[in-house]
Amino acid sequence: MSSVHAAQPAPKPALVRVNGLSKSYPRHTPFLRPKSTVAALQSANLEILPECVTALVGESGSGKSTLARCLAGLERPDGGEIWFEEKEISRLSAKERAVLRPQIQLVFQDSAGALNPRMSAAEIIEEPLQIQRRAKGADLRARACAAMGEVGLSPDWADRRPLELSGGQRQRLALARALVLQPKFLILDESLSGLDIITQTQILNLLLELQQTHSLTYLLISHDLGLVGQVADFVAVMQEGRVVEQGRRERVLASPEHPRTRGLLASAQALESAFRELGAGRRP
Repeated sequence: MSSVHAAQPAPKPALVRVNGLSKSYPRHTPFLRPKSTVAALQSANLEILPECVTALVGESGSGKSTLARCLAGLERPDGGEIWFEEKEISRLSAKERAVLRPQIQLVFQDSAGALNPRMSAAEIIEEPLQIQRRAKGADLRARACAAMGEVGLSPDWADRRPLELSGGQRQRLALARALVLQPKFLILDESLSGLDIITQTQILNLLLELQQTHSLTYLLISHDLGLVGQVADFVAVMQEGRVVEQGRRERVLASPEHPRTRGLLASAQALESAFRELGAGRRP
């Protein structure tokens, strides 16, 4: 008797695919020496599945933020391809990029520096709606207040300036600004670092709730492997401008294949052990 197996659903195609991406910057040299370049990205490859959290980790200078800026269209790569929803987007014209921009939003680590200090909270959220001509008049303010409420900010704070808000509140404001355009893909560039542990947990829970509500896809750039282990579905590791390892979180963190991944995990474990010893009143 032949056995009958239920058909498995076909995996969804990647929302974002990065193929052989490269990006270099001129190196500043003194006097009249010949100019040289430094390679921030070197044939980087990455795949991001829809409605998942992909964590991008690596030491400082490994190319994580450059990759994020290329994905968001803030930098134009020197070579390679970026595919979004099966469309190559790395060479779009300014007009084409403007149409795509609402779908891909970038939230920076430094919310204070990324938000215009002269604008009120509502004006900061309203600005992208005005640029995209999505709302005007009373509807503009109503949508801004609704976005504030969704990220846990009281609409009564609509007239407050960013510097009147705490770090966690500013990060919520940055999220509201990004989400008001209803993107599909959100890039979080160290957006949780610099926050105290309680605020970080609150923002993290908010992000997970928003992901479920809006079917969002996240690229979470972080140096905190403990955080990555809690929330990521997939992990990609960068070193010297290349993605040297990527895969499901459970496999990468439990059985890392690349020496760079093993080094990052060993450093994280040593730091955790040192904190435990300090908490117990002993020198590490």
